[in-house]
Amino acid sequence: MAALQPITPVILSGGAGTRLWPVSRGAHPKQFIALTDVRTMFELTLARIEGIDHATAPVIVGNAAHAALIHAQGRAGMTLILEPCARNTAPAIALAALALEAQDSAMLVMPSDHVVTDVAAFHAAIERARPLVAQGWLVTFGIEPDAPETGFGYIALGDELAEGVRQVARFVEKPDLARATAMLAQGGHVWNAGIFLFSAHAYLAALAEHQPAMLAAAQDAMARAERDGNTLRPAADAFAACPADSIDYAVMERAERVACVPVRMGWSDVGSWDALHTLAAKDAQNNAVQGAAHAIETRGCLIRSDGPHVTVVGAQDLIVIATADEILVLPRGRSQDVRKAVAALADRKD
Repeated sequence: MAALQPITPVILSGGAGTRLWPVSRGAHPKQFIALTDVRTMFELTLARIEGIDHATAPVIVGNAAHAALIHAQGRAGMTLILEPCARNTAPAIALAALALEAQDSAMLVMPSDHVVTDVAAFHAAIERARPLVAQGWLVTFGIEPDAPETGFGYIALGDELAEGVRQVARFVEKPDLARATAMLAQGGHVWNAGIFLFSAHAYLAALAEHQPAMLAAAQDAMARAERDGNTLRPAADAFAACPADSIDYAVMERAERVACVPVRMGWSDVGSWDALHTLAAKDAQNNAVQGAAHAIETRGCLIRSDGPHVTVVGAQDLIVIATADEILVLPRGRSQDVRKAVAALADRKD
């Protein structure tokens, strides 16, 4: 039996998490906050990689401004690559691939701010993907949908390549409700979770073919990186010149050998306060009450306070979020409108 190819978890931690304002902010985004557990999202992600067979210490790609948070919540042995500026996921992954180029390992790329409640199912999906990765395929993990969600991109599944692994027929942009409903009824479509498994060599080869300017800029940034122990700081001028794009647009939608492992693993991107209400523990009246908060004769609310004590009386289906300096109130079902509050905040500070 052939030896297993080592897996290096690559955790992307550069996001700002503005959809969970006012708790999540640029200086302290949602991945470093305890939202669904006593542990932060970042700590839960690190825990999720424990038990993967033949795995190495993780590589964290994060915002240089969050270095102290990553060190405080991270673990010994991790490699930390600090982005001098945000250039989206494809360049971030390129930095990690270049750091791992000399190793014969696969990269398990995942965001630092998602929830996976069935870790065993996630690990089983990784094992199904491993043989394809060894053959040079770029593998993504698709979440089997249970609702016509319009907030996610979808993956249309093609031919079966191995048990539990399908070739990707195409990537589908975030659909409207009618199209999402049709895809759910049709079957053969999964949510794009933004989790990937591929070798560093395969990813760099795909960049060389489809994004040569991005690869060249990332190579220059890493060649001139400053190193302090296990921490790397890529050259700021080179990385700033790197074209900014997501891995989906830059690579996955263009490459030929792309596979998908459909999986049900209790996944959520916790992309809104409505999503957190769904995930959170609730009382008999369907209220999720967190922190210094209390609900009286209230039903279906999310009430969270990290600042003053908040009491909600006689309300229904509200989101009430309080911090030391901001309070957000909006109806449940409209948490995507947080962007309007963030825009108003920017106007207040101009």
